[in-house]
Parts: sequence; C-alpha cells; structure tokens
Amino acid sequence: MKLKIALADDEPLFRNGISFLLQREADIDVIFEASDGSELLDLLKSADNLPDIIIMDLKMPELNGVEATRIVCEEYPQIKVIVLTSYNTKMFIRNMIDVGAASYLVKNTTPANLIKTIREVAAKGFYYDEHVVEVIKEDIAGAKNTKSAFESWQLTSREKEIIQLICSEYSTKEIADKLFISQRTVEGHRNNLLLKTECKNMAGLVIYALRNDILTIKDIMG
Repeated sequence: MKLKIALADDEPLFRNGISFLLQREADIDVIFEASDGSELLDLLKSADNLPDIIIMDLKMPELNGVEATRIVCEEYPQIKVIVLTSYNTKMFIRNMIDVGAASYLVKNTTPANLIKTIREVAAKGFYYDEHVVEVIKEDIAGAKNTKSAFESWQLTSREKEIIQLICSEYSTKEIADKLFISQRTVEGHRNNLLLKTECKNMAGLVIYALRNDILTIKDIMG
C-alpha cells in the first residue's frame, strides 16, 4: 500500500519539485497540494482519502505552518506532520516538536534524506536527525528541573516496555509476538499511553519518555 502524502507550501516551484520527486517513488503517492494552512485544512475537511503524512512549510499566508500543524495534530492525530522549512533555529524546532510535528527538516536537506524521513515517520511515527536530537537534548536538560503534569512512575512496567519497543522500530505485530499478547492489546496500551500522558501522537510520547528517563537519546537514534 502506498504512503499518501499531502504538501503545504506557498512556493509553487518548490512544491511542484517536491511533488515530482516523491511521485517517482513506487511506494509514495502525493494526493493533494495546498498553498497555505487554510487551504490545507479545507482540503482535509473535504477529502474522502486522508493523507498519512503532511509535508509542511512554516511561513505561509492566511494560516502559517505552526498553527496548521497544531490544528492537524489536534483534529487529525492519525496524520503525521513533517516540517520542511528554511528556518533552522532552535526556537522553531522546539516549538514544532511541542505542537506535535513528527520530524523537522531544513530545505537544504537532500532528496534521499527527505524520502528516508518520510519512510521512518511512516514506520515509527517520528524521526529526528542529529541536529534536532541535539536540540531535544538541551530541552530535556532544562526540563529535568520542571515537575511533569503526569509523573512517569504512574506508567506500568508493561507500558514503559511498549514505549521502548516502539522506539526500537518494532511493529505492532512484532511487539505482540515478543510480549505474547494480542495486537489489539498492544494498540490498547498505545492509546492508553497517549491518554495518560496527554500526548497528541507518538512524537510527543517519545519526547515525554526522554524527559522522564524512560528512553535515552541512544534509543531513538538506533
């Protein structure tokens, strides 16, 4: 089954170039394009077929990528957002991860890295390169002194184990087989984790787990 991709970028030439690049991949299908956040949300509302992943620019008219990502993550939590922008500041990276972005790329990235990121996000629900991981490490160091709204000890040992397996790229079926439980039970644990920690998606859950010493940076970097 092909990965369904939507693009949101206000530069037609750049957007069309990304579309052309992705359509050459046998396992990827660009199902629609938007020139700003408002158009993207309108397309999502009217779509019979929702994308698996949105490639999102930040600076766009009408509704920018920050607010569009926030709305997508709240209203369509099953859709993953990969930020692709010219902004490469720590502030923007932190902000986009906080609102729920599954990955953050700068527009000078290579075509191969963009395609790799799409496939990693599709498989795991998140993907961070070394630069983004460094920002996350700094953020975690600062967060250690901040009391969490939900303490990590309230997670069961099984829930912590499932987080670790998800981040080690195990599929739902592989986790079920490894733990001798049903796939439905794995999905139930996954949903409970999101509810307990109030995370919007797997990317948010990973950051929560890092901040609370359930995972290490080495775990997510493989």
